[in-house]
Amino acid sequence: MAYLSWRVAQRWCPSSLQVTSFPVVQLHMNRTAMRASQKDFEDAMNQVKLLKKDPGNEVKLKLYALYKQATEGPCNMPKPGIFDLINKAKWDAWNALGSLPKEAARQNYVDLVSSLSPSLESSSQVEPGTDRKSTGFETLVVTSEDGITKIMFNRPTRKNAINTEMYHEIMHALKAASKDDSIITVLTGNGDYYSSGNDLTNFTDIPPGGVEEKAKNSAILLREFVGCFIDFPKPLIAVVNGPAVGISVTLLGLFDAVYASDRATEMLIFGKKLTAGEACAQGLVTEVFPESTFQKEVWTRLKAFAKLPPNAVRISKEVIRKREREKLHAVNAEECSVLQGRWLSDECTNAVVNFLSRKSKL
Repeated sequence: MAYLSWRVAQRWCPSSLQVTSFPVVQLHMNRTAMRASQKDFEDAMNQVKLLKKDPGNEVKLKLYALYKQATEGPCNMPKPGIFDLINKAKWDAWNALGSLPKEAARQNYVDLVSSLSPSLESSSQVEPGTDRKSTGFETLVVTSEDGITKIMFNRPTRKNAINTEMYHEIMHALKAASKDDSIITVLTGNGDYYSSGNDLTNFTDIPPGGVEEKAKNSAILLREFVGCFIDFPKPLIAVVNGPAVGISVTLLGLFDAVYASDRATEMLIFGKKLTAGEACAQGLVTEVFPESTFQKEVWTRLKAFAKLPPNAVRISKEVIRKREREKLHAVNAEECSVLQGRWLSDECTNAVVNFLSRKSKL
């Protein structure tokens, strides 16, 4: 929804900005001595409409604040309540500009738009040789070659945190991979993280039905998401290239093999960080490789796996997992029910608000 609203937004104003987080707001005022004309300002607003991808909440907040400052002057709205996270984030961004003159705000709006790449998709650190145009995804890069379908988490600037869109895209990619001609399917991360777990901005996108509806929908989504891993018919392999947190750790038990770099860490309970070696000792990781040779060693092994008879590997997995599947689905349903209740607790609400408040003060 946030992406769709971004694409149809006619200009950056309160009715069109869909903010789904409470991000850091650090405005860098460049070339303040210069003054953009009204035409420059209008051209910049039109350029925003041409961006191919949502530039992220931090940039959207900056654009919103500068637009408001350039057209209305200093913040003149009453401060929203602490639980009105979306409007409070917008208010904080605008109010942070203080008494910045309209002309300077207009210039900074133009500068910021000019600094944005014509296609933000090209700015992420995708591995050389990867054809992104063939993926059809916003948060993933999916490729299929030599019997291997690779699903790469592609939000490197967010440490591959899993937002709602990414949940849906991973499910779609897994369902497609289950029916394609590949022998094995591999999940990995782009950048220095495998995945930092849930994107906490997921908790701020509240539907008309309130937090109860949000918790119910999230539980349904999570149950379906984990179910895709439980039912996946082919060998499923995680290539853990960096730190893993939260759900990206809990899912590892559903993979058929987990290969990790020795620079990877895993965090799940008590806030304790496990090294890849410690995770291997606990059975979460199959084997650990030195970072210097990690990619070469792992992919050499995966390419060998991909040469195995496809029907044989499918049948082998079915035999191994058949008796576990029913129990795994039952556990998944129970855990999602428990989580639905926890998401409605004051403890969860306070933790999210405190985290987002700390982020806003950085």
